[in-house]
Amino acid sequence: MIHCLIIDDEQAAIDVIAAYIGEVPCFNLVGATRNPIEGLQLIHERQVDLLFLDIQMSRLTGLEVMQAINGKCKVIFTTAYDRYALDGFELNAIDYLLKPVHFPRFLKAAQKAQDILEPLKKEQAERDFIIVQGDSKGKLIKIDIADIDYIEGMRNYVAIVCGTQKILSLMNLKDLEENLLKKHFIRVHKSYIIPIANIASVDMNIIRLKRNGKVEIAIGNAYKAAFLEIMRANMIS
Repeated sequence: MIHCLIIDDEQAAIDVIAAYIGEVPCFNLVGATRNPIEGLQLIHERQVDLLFLDIQMSRLTGLEVMQAINGKCKVIFTTAYDRYALDGFELNAIDYLLKPVHFPRFLKAAQKAQDILEPLKKEQAERDFIIVQGDSKGKLIKIDIADIDYIEGMRNYVAIVCGTQKILSLMNLKDLEENLLKKHFIRVHKSYIIPIANIASVDMNIIRLKRNGKVEIAIGNAYKAAFLEIMRANMIS
């Protein structure tokens, strides 16, 4: 599934693109806003793979928004002015849709996005490591999946615990959850994700870990049913 966001200061344009997104089976609309500053916040808070972005907006231009997201998601520009096309492609936009956007032209751009994003998402799903932004600008940290004991959400940060090392990364726990293989990790609490392989035992609502065994993690009510389903599916009876 390719998760899409729309930023456009015209509601009519948002409505058109949203309707088109709904016609593409592998596209999922996660949000839309007329405010580019709010849009930047949504990109931080949610998993966004593909951004449909107007160029000419009053508070921030689309080109400024694209520079601000710094490659966090791919972009298709939408605008009424074709003179911005070259600028858009110089910033590595996938495509450039001229308003009014017609559905056949939208489908062509959507196919280009699929051709680029689906191999990236497949590669991401198969990898045995993650790379996260560190707690300072420009710092990237590679973490082997097998080394992760548990992950804790801490307001605007997540703490990825690997033995005695606690790696802080400026991101949302939900964003990280979306990028971890479901067969390896499970969300058990609003503040915790754990590797399934690191579960030592479950006693009532308390999970004890194999590594970092002194840590006890409570199962949140909202996550209990999904957790118990996975446990039962692997139970020998």
